[in-house]
Amino acid sequence: MTAAGPVVVVTGGTRGIGHGLARAFLDRGCRVALCGRTPEAVREAVNRLDAPSDRLIGRPADVTDRAQLDALWKAALDTFGTVDVWINNAGSVTARRPVWELTEDETGAVVDANLMGVANGSAVAAAGFLGLGRGAVWNMEGFGSDGRVLPGLGAYGATKSAVTYLTRALAADLRAHAAAHPHDVRAMALSPGMVITDVLTHDYTPQEYEKARKVFDILADTVETVTPWLADQVLSGRTRNGGRAAWLTRRKAAGRFAGAAFRRRHVMPDQPAGSPLPTPRNEEAGR
Repeated sequence: MTAAGPVVVVTGGTRGIGHGLARAFLDRGCRVALCGRTPEAVREAVNRLDAPSDRLIGRPADVTDRAQLDALWKAALDTFGTVDVWINNAGSVTARRPVWELTEDETGAVVDANLMGVANGSAVAAAGFLGLGRGAVWNMEGFGSDGRVLPGLGAYGATKSAVTYLTRALAADLRAHAAAHPHDVRAMALSPGMVITDVLTHDYTPQEYEKARKVFDILADTVETVTPWLADQVLSGRTRNGGRAAWLTRRKAAGRFAGAAFRRRHVMPDQPAGSPLPTPRNEEAGR
């Protein structure tokens, strides 16, 4: 980490968890590079963060195109002189329907964003960090990363399960590489838990939402609650190569359920969000 403040790259930083992370890192004295799919989204996100240009840059980038992520890396390096952390946050979700009811394009968009996007970002960041001799790659987990299954989340959950494997495999590759070429480059998983974004609340009927909301009000947290904690874990440097930092642990979840009868939480919006478009979204639903 440099004296001027660590440099953190966040993909999908224009909204949701990614935007919350960008703000949390800026609040901690970091310099941040973020990307989104469109110039308009990037410009609006940078304006909302309201940080000087020597601490924040934004670039349009489609994570399914490795060349565009390579350009993001180079922009961060050219602007700040180094990169310390890369977070693969950008992701997509389908409508909550059985796999056979999803079109090929809908499934493909999720697989491309959530798996190929993370693979592309991991490749660009790992190669760049190996050139520097140190750095941290963080991949965002989501529902399915721990093997749980829910109807209607087949495509999304499959990609998140694959991201968990990919992260562990990348860590193993880095470990093997270090045997011949010593370095301090690590790959780790970041688990935000159940976070309130429209990705979490989309595509419910009012009746379905009222039923699901009972669980959400127990387990879910806001972006503003979760992202500062995630940023602290990333900056602490305590997580080992191949490890993970998880906000909503099984123990914490069990404690919330046990205390639900005595401590009422009302964190969810009154109405479900609308259905998403089958294109990569710059946010994550969480696990």
